[in-house]
Amino acid sequence: MVSEIERQGAAMAAQRQRQVENFLEKARNVPVRTISDRGRLIFALDATMSRQPSWDLAQKLQAEMFSAASGCGGLDIQLVYFRGFGECRASRFVRDGAGLAGVMSKISVRGGQTQIAKVLRHVKAEQAEGPVGAFVFIGDAMEEKPDDLARIAGELGLRGVKGFFFQEGGNAQVAACFKDLARITGGAYAAFDAGAAGRLAGLLKAAAAYAAGGFAALEARAKRGEAEAKLLLGQMK
Repeated sequence: MVSEIERQGAAMAAQRQRQVENFLEKARNVPVRTISDRGRLIFALDATMSRQPSWDLAQKLQAEMFSAASGCGGLDIQLVYFRGFGECRASRFVRDGAGLAGVMSKISVRGGQTQIAKVLRHVKAEQAEGPVGAFVFIGDAMEEKPDDLARIAGELGLRGVKGFFFQEGGNAQVAACFKDLARITGGAYAAFDAGAAGRLAGLLKAAAAYAAGGFAALEARAKRGEAEAKLLLGQMK
């Protein structure tokens, strides 16, 4: 026989699933707003010690995001990063690769715990100040409570802010969390290896194209045969 505790647990699980589905349905109906002819993308990275190789890679590839967005009206990008013990910082929005490279070149990685919740709350605060087309998060670890992150991600999804979560490595727990966060925001998830620069470059260009030009820009890249654009688009529709 099924105990009362088991029945209550099943009821709570079903209720949570309905809440997630309601979040996603509302998020799909929220239009992406723009301030002008330029999109805004928040580029967030884990800058803890294990991330040095992929931090260097991201620094080399970041200019390609601007290039990918140039034909869609342009893009302003803000860098957000966390490292150490409680340090989570955001740059100004910059309009070109040289500006972002200058910001990134002054930052070094440090040991510490993940602060993904702070990143998500920051994205929420920026969206309250002005439209954010999307945000990218690159990381290899997750040391927080998934339910807490999912709650904030749900709020972003309701505001139409889609998240692209790119995981370095193959940690199964991290993958499960990142996939869930991407799904809740209406965005997409992908994994990459720091040794495969082309893979991350393609993912960043596809995300930037969406932030600058929406689905039409992402679809255009997918139609040209870009595998990463097809991957993201397939999850978002």
